[in-house]
Amino acid sequence: MSNLIVHGGTPLRGRIIPSANKNAVLPVLCATLLTGEPLRLHGVPDITDVRKILDIFRTLGSEVRMDHESGTLELHHRATTFDAALHRLPEEMRSSIMLVPPLLARFGVARLEDNVKGCTLGVREIDPHVEVFQRFGGQVERTEGSLLVYAPGRLTPTDHWLDYASVTTTENFVLCAAAADGTSTLTNAASEPHVQEFCRFMAMIGVRIEGMGTSRLTVHGGGTLGGGEFRFDEDFHEITTFLALGAITGGDVVVRNSAPGNFPLIDRTFAKFGVQIEHADGWSRAIRSGPLKVQTPFTSNVLTKVEAAPWPYFPVDLLPIFIALGVRAQGNAMFWNKVYDGALGWTGELSKFGAHVFSSDPHRLITFGGHALTPAVVESPYIIRVAIALFMVAASIEGKSEIRNATPIRRAHPRFVENLRSLGVQVEWTSEE
Repeated sequence: MSNLIVHGGTPLRGRIIPSANKNAVLPVLCATLLTGEPLRLHGVPDITDVRKILDIFRTLGSEVRMDHESGTLELHHRATTFDAALHRLPEEMRSSIMLVPPLLARFGVARLEDNVKGCTLGVREIDPHVEVFQRFGGQVERTEGSLLVYAPGRLTPTDHWLDYASVTTTENFVLCAAAADGTSTLTNAASEPHVQEFCRFMAMIGVRIEGMGTSRLTVHGGGTLGGGEFRFDEDFHEITTFLALGAITGGDVVVRNSAPGNFPLIDRTFAKFGVQIEHADGWSRAIRSGPLKVQTPFTSNVLTKVEAAPWPYFPVDLLPIFIALGVRAQGNAMFWNKVYDGALGWTGELSKFGAHVFSSDPHRLITFGGHALTPAVVESPYIIRVAIALFMVAASIEGKSEIRNATPIRRAHPRFVENLRSLGVQVEWTSEE
């Protein structure tokens, strides 16, 4: 594991060009297996999960040319093969489950490890994915240490209504529907910006999709899919992260943002802590005219709340970032995670800085901000944005702090430390065996 050492107390200043959203890039990479035509992708981040998927492609015989400096990836899956007796999809990536539909479409079979997982956010079932595979005519068998998914013939179209708006289940449905002969409809589909970006890629290779950005998707599948070029947008998570880093340190950070239309609710959430966001000419800036301060609601006998749930709610992945702001802001605020049952267990680490927080239950937390904080050594769980939230608090405190087990940051943010140094932070990675 790797740790982050930070000497905090320095206001961050400068400009950042963020990377693409891994939650758009990874499903798009999986979708490329649907076509045997050449593809060129621009803005592919150099992160560990991308490298793992490209390693899989090379193992399967695909042509892979990746320029990590420019972020340009060229793929050609014309010679790809898959042997369920030899090949496995890795369990350490949640996104590996999205390789199943294209493998079913091309080879009629896929095998993945029994317990695909990502960040430690509580129980993350794969039952919704299994149900999607079965509704399209796939069969799922549990073997020793793995799951075998196979389709005796071509996938058949279906209509489906999800129990909840799951991002990866929505993407798996679209992938299966693209390979099925006919029209399929999904109700209660996820609609996050990265899902919309994934759907735009699918449309680029020839899949007709109606309802992008809504909770109902209609996919017309079975056609011949082609190749082409595709450029990823900047990651709205990373944009928000650097804006929040500027705000919590009292600095001035400007971040490239070509899709400010995704930000109205995020902007209003910043405003709850006394931070105004300005969007102009493709850039975004956090403006803090005074100390961070929780704004009093019009209904003054209730707490200011940040409620996180599937889009178009406030994004649940960004909740830790705003908990960090809440810890540093004067006043009290409630944070409500309506998605994951194990995502707030890390907040006890904040007390090591001297922060006052109270866990109401597994889903709700109250911050009592405005207290003097001191540097600390803290432990991060395997959750990307939690490691960053702990770093944010440390960066706002004068003195040396250490974020232990900060490795998850590498899964989503290439050049994270290099970007921070360009903003004036004294920070470095250290490794331990």
